[in-house]
Amino acid sequence: MADKNDGLAMPAASADVVDRIKYLIKLKRYNQSSFGQAINVDSATVSRILSRRKAPSESFINRIVVDLGVSKRWLTEGKDVPFPKGGDRRAAAQPVGAPVYNIDVTAGTTPLSRMFTDERIVGRVCLPGLSSELPIVRVSGNSMVPKLNPGCFISIRPISLDAPISWGRIYVLVLPDYRLVKYVRRNPDPSLLTLHSANPDYDDIEVRRSDIEGLYLVENIINHDFLA
Repeated sequence: MADKNDGLAMPAASADVVDRIKYLIKLKRYNQSSFGQAINVDSATVSRILSRRKAPSESFINRIVVDLGVSKRWLTEGKDVPFPKGGDRRAAAQPVGAPVYNIDVTAGTTPLSRMFTDERIVGRVCLPGLSSELPIVRVSGNSMVPKLNPGCFISIRPISLDAPISWGRIYVLVLPDYRLVKYVRRNPDPSLLTLHSANPDYDDIEVRRSDIEGLYLVENIINHDFLA
C-alpha cells in the first residue's frame, strides 16, 4: 500500500487525532476491520474511537506509530509528515513502551525465560512508573484477590535464584510442575519459603528453595483492561 497521499487532502490545521487516524485509514485503503487487524486492536474499539465515543489511549496511538511507521508528532500534534524519511521514520518504527505478552503466568509449566519471544508480544504500554524494559503478563485465578483481580496484568522483573528475597513482596515462582503468583514470606526453615495468598480462603503453602526454577519480582500491577 502506498505511503503517498494519492490525492487525499491532508487534515486541516484544526483537525484532531481522530481526523488524522481517519486520514490514515483512507490513505492506506483500510476499512475499520483491516485497520484494527494491522495494529492488533479489535474492530469494536476502533469503531468507538472513530465515532468519538472513546478517546484514543496512549497505547492505541503507540500501536499506530509502531505497527504502521507513522510519525507520532504528526499523529498527536499535526506537525511533521505522516511518514517522515530518514532518522524520524526509523525512530517512529522503534517499539514504544513495555511489551505485553500473551502469557498467563499461572498456567503451564514452561520456564518463562523461553516464552518471552517476539511472536508472543500482543502490544506495548506506556504508563507513568512502568519500565519499558520489563515484560507484562496476565494472571488468572482468584487466590490473590483483591490484590490481583482475575485477568489482571503485572510487570515482572527476573531475579537471580541466589539473590536475597524481599520478604512480604509478590513474586512469580516457576516450579517443576506449575507456576504461581504469591506473597513470599520468611520461613523458620531457611531451606523453605512460605507462600501467602491475598485471598483468605487459601492456606499458606511451603516450597523448597531448591525446587524453584525461576523467580520474578512483581514490580507493577494493572487491574484494568488497559489494552482496550
